Parts: sequence; structure tokens; C-alpha cells
Amino acid sequence: MVTASIVSHGHGKMVAGLAEDLLACAEVSRILITQNIAEDAAYPFDPRVEVRRNKAPRGYGANHNAALADATTPFVCVLNPDIRLQGNPFPALLRSFDDQSTALSAPKIIGPGGETEDSARRFPTVFSLAAKAFAKDDGTYSDTTDVLNPDWLAGMFLLMRREAFAKVGGFDEGFYLYYEDVDLCWRLRRAGYQIVQDRTVVVTHDARRASRRSLSFAKWHLTSMVRYLFKTRRI
Repeated sequence: MVTASIVSHGHGKMVAGLAEDLLACAEVSRILITQNIAEDAAYPFDPRVEVRRNKAPRGYGANHNAALADATTPFVCVLNPDIRLQGNPFPALLRSFDDQSTALSAPKIIGPGGETEDSARRFPTVFSLAAKAFAKDDGTYSDTTDVLNPDWLAGMFLLMRREAFAKVGGFDEGFYLYYEDVDLCWRLRRAGYQIVQDRTVVVTHDARRASRRSLSFAKWHLTSMVRYLFKTRRI
């Protein structure tokens, strides 16, 4: 029923743990692991696990698009390697798709200490980003409802209707890293689909926040932000 895609950037042990979590979920029929850089890693031995190795690194969207190009399951799920499941999230998330207009569903994301991460946000604009920079408004939603229909959801865990993902062309590979999740949700909404976050379902994210420590990641973040703003004319 669900094809899961995970991209590893030297995260072998993390990916192995996540794969074990996914194998415990009966709804997951296929797990595609893409090694974006060369690494020695031991993954669970199971026919549902497939490993692909890139000859050269690709961006976030390009890796997931390639992995899911031959998926045949009704649903596909992209996950960051540093996600860990708390039980089986899929039965509840799949109920979101009882509404045929729903294209994407995601759980509530918490950090290792139990703090809620800001994974559901309003679409950014130049003005909203300026407000965020001055700590006036970060574009997030209040955590007061079990089911939310946000503008966009962060790409660390996205469960999607495969035909909707394909209809909008998957991820825009022009974004090497960052904002490809915002852009995907923007295009899904333009196509008439709904986005759902079920906050009764919780997964853990051991966030790395590389853009705050690395000039390369910060540059990708800024480049993707500008590209998104011009593409969506939110300037």
C-alpha cells in the first residue's frame, strides 16, 4: 500500500533504525534507500528493502523523484533519515485520504526532548520572512487542534497519494535543497488538493539544522528561498 523513500547522506545507522521501524508497519510494502554518497552501511535484510547507490550526489527532490518513479502503490512516503517512529503512524494517516481531495498527510513532529517542531506553516512571502527575521511572526499555527489544514508541511515525513504526486510532476528538481516541500504543497494546493496534518500521530525528528552551521547549506537555503519567491510571485 505504501512505498517509502529514504535518502542517506552517510546516515547508515540512522537509516537502518528507521527501516526497522518501517518494516514493523504492515502498510509499508517497499522501502527504497538511496545512498547519495558512498558509504558502508548494514540495513535490515528483508525483501521489502531496496538499496540504490548514486554515482554522483543529487538534490533532495531529484533523489526522491528517481526513487519513486517506478512506484506502483497507491501511496508514497518520503522520510528524512533522522526520523524515528513511535508505533505505527500509517493507519491514522491513511484515514486522511478517505477525503478524495486530500493529497498529502503528515504527523506531528517532535524533537528528541519532546518539543513540538514547526513542521506546519503558512506560505512564506517577503513580508512574512521579514517578520520572522525580526521575531514578530514565524508563520506557524497554534497547537490547539488535532487535525490541521496548513498551507505546507515540512518534508521530513510526507505521506502522499501517488497519483496526486505524479499529477503535479513530483518535486521540482530546480530546488537542490530546501523549499522543495513548500513548493510541492503550493502546487498541490493550486491543483485543488488538500494538505492535512494529523497531530494525534507523532514521530520524532533528530534535527540537524545544517543551514545554521554550514555556509554551503546556508547558501542553498537562501538560493531556494529566492527561487521559490520568484516562482510563486510572492515578492
